[in-house]
Amino acid sequence: MLFKVNKKRSKNRGISPAISSVIMTGAMVAILSVTLVFANNFLWDRVAEGDFNSSKQLMQTIGLQIDDVAWTEGRTETTNYATQYGDVMMRPETVNYTVIVKTNAGPTYKFSNKTGIIMFNLPTSRYTIANGYWENIFPSQHNSLTLSGTSAPVARVFAVEKVPMSDGSYIRVVVVPTIRVLYSNITTSPSDTTHYIRMYLPVLTSGESPRLTDTITLSGQSVKAYTITDVQSLNVKASFEAGSDFNSDFFNFPFDFEDLSSSGGDDVVLEFYLSEVSVSFGIN
Repeated sequence: MLFKVNKKRSKNRGISPAISSVIMTGAMVAILSVTLVFANNFLWDRVAEGDFNSSKQLMQTIGLQIDDVAWTEGRTETTNYATQYGDVMMRPETVNYTVIVKTNAGPTYKFSNKTGIIMFNLPTSRYTIANGYWENIFPSQHNSLTLSGTSAPVARVFAVEKVPMSDGSYIRVVVVPTIRVLYSNITTSPSDTTHYIRMYLPVLTSGESPRLTDTITLSGQSVKAYTITDVQSLNVKASFEAGSDFNSDFFNFPFDFEDLSSSGGDDVVLEFYLSEVSVSFGIN
């Protein structure tokens, strides 16, 4: 009896390590599977975040290139980009800038121009910060509707997440043209000074879009210049499509209206430069 009992116990000892090995192997496989899923998700989250961060630099470059091509007809610049999840698109006639000029002699001049915007769209299913997020990227000046100074650009760049919107749920990096204003004075005598106000506005229009490559091409199409003397008052207003998601909340301009009238009694001359810039995607 003792021999049989000992034999039975030896069989139990032989089976237990095998079962333990199977259990341990299964547990390790399960842990590795969870770890791999987590690592994979973490990796692609970092890729999407990299897309968003690199798009900020891309769109800032585009904003500066608009100024490079806008004032010379036929000048063209192309920028390459790479993205895993994002897409660059243009939305035409999104912002309307109205310039109203009143003269001392009586006539009133009104310039109304609609410009498109360029957007880098990244789906919120891939990367998100928070609904209502808005960040001014370029330039640092953000206290007026127009941008002033010789070094001021002719475009703003900002990031915004506003969902839901009619065209989808995205976090976007946006380039929107704006008006640059330069001031100068010419004094011909101690009692005679002429104030010059120079305004520059590029208007973005849709070009070709074969989408053969990941490129953005900007091309200066035309430049028009208007000169108005004996200016009494000068106002600039920005407006948006009625009922559109692309409204004042989306752009978050510091002001939608600005009075640029001179406070002095001297002569004021306005020189208004208006340019058309076509935007194409994917041209070889």
